[in-house]
Parts: sequence; structure tokens; C-alpha cells
Amino acid sequence: MEERRFALKPHDNSSGRFRLDNKGAVVTGGANGIGRAVAKTFASHGACVRILDIDREQAEATTKEITAAGGQAGTYFCDVSDHASVERVFQEILQRDRVHILVNSAGIAHVGKAEDTSESDFDSVIQVNVKGVYNCVRACLGHMRENGGGVILNLASIAATAGVADRFAYSASKGAVLSMTYSVAKDYLRYNIRCNCISPARVHTPFVDGFLRKNYPGREQEMLEVLGRSQPIGRMADPQEVAWLALFLCSDEAAFVTGTDYPLDGGFFSLRG
Repeated sequence: MEERRFALKPHDNSSGRFRLDNKGAVVTGGANGIGRAVAKTFASHGACVRILDIDREQAEATTKEITAAGGQAGTYFCDVSDHASVERVFQEILQRDRVHILVNSAGIAHVGKAEDTSESDFDSVIQVNVKGVYNCVRACLGHMRENGGGVILNLASIAATAGVADRFAYSASKGAVLSMTYSVAKDYLRYNIRCNCISPARVHTPFVDGFLRKNYPGREQEMLEVLGRSQPIGRMADPQEVAWLALFLCSDEAAFVTGTDYPLDGGFFSLRG
């Protein structure tokens, strides 16, 4: 029988729970929205955060916020859908730092049914949301395996497992993220690598505000309330609420958690009438 090395155990909490001291964390899509909240939360709990994003200006702004608050952070321009770009950036990071945690938060949304989704739109969503996760996971798995383990956290969506109207391409991409999460968790358990995902319902991010400005000019607040009421809890999630769950799942307190999808859905699955 193959021996398993699963050494992560709950650590001494004398300095506080959910600490990430001396941990290196890479957060893709860390310039805005959920990724930004994750990057700031991890840094405030002791992690040295590396933000990978295609929005260089906003990524640098987030890094400055973190360092101004006394945290450790760095910015790397990276298109996660570009294999060569990801390989280059990870090579640069890994030459200097250990990566204990990878959070795959970079992603794009798309609104449309199957026949409303052009081939180019479908390809774009898959390239970022699916291939982007593949590129980043592949770039750091060997490093984690050779250095005793690590944690990978993917951002999926309730759209991965529920029928959500007008989200054909997005749902397909997040279903793939969920499946990849299970696969990595299974294949790398013996190497002390945990892999989980979070599946949020609607989260109030800059994408939502931009979508409303574009499609409902002058009615943004009204439509924001409509979107909130569409969830049983009566509102959208705040990015910080996703970040708190991410912090737990990437901390040593979650050492027994792997291969799990965590819905953060305000009652979407269990309380819909």
C-alpha cells in the first residue's frame, strides 16, 4: 500500500487563528473584486502576497494599499490565459520565493444563452477561466510537490452545478474549474497538496457595477436591488465575505479539508422557493 505523506496539522494558535505567517501566496486576479479582497486579507494575516493581474495599474494600487498597511506584497503583470506569460512570471517568483498558496481568482464573465454566445466569446471565457487555472496550477504543482506541499484554492461558482439563466459559457467554464479541483485534490493528496474551491452566488464586484452602468443607465441602484432580491438572503455577497472563507481554507486550521466545493450562496441552493 502506498504511503501517504499528509503532514499538515493544526498549528499552535498562540499568535491568533488563521495566520499565514511565513507563507508565500500567489493570488491571480488580485487587482479587483474578490481577488483584491483575498490579497488584502491574506497579507493582513501574515502572508507575503504576489498579485498576478492583467490590470497593472490597479494591481499596483492594491499592492501599495497592502504595503502601506504594513503587509508584504508584489505585483506581476500576467495574462493567465497565456501559457508563456504564466511560465515566465512563476519562474521569476519561484527563483526568489516559496509559494505555499495559490488562489486562482482571475476570471471573466459572459451573459448569454448558447445561441447568443459567439465562438470568439466562448473561446475567450474558456481561455481565461479554464486554461488560466490550468496554466497557474501546472506552473506551481511541481514546486509545491518538491517543497513538502501547499494549498490551491480555485474560484468556481454556483453556476458550475446549478442551472443559471443566460450563463452558458460562464457555467461551462466554472464546471471545468470544479472538475479540475477534484482532479488535483485526488492526484496530489499524497504530496501534501490540498485543493478546494469556493462557489459563490452573486458577489457585488466592479464587474456588476460596470454591467449595470452599461445595460441599465440611470437605473443602477434599482437593478442592484433586483439582483440582491434574487437571492434568498436578500442581497449579494461582499467580496470580503468570500475572502474570509478563502482565508480559512488556505490556513492550517483547514488541514483536514481537501477535494471540497464550498457554496457561498446566501441560501441559493437550499432556500429557493
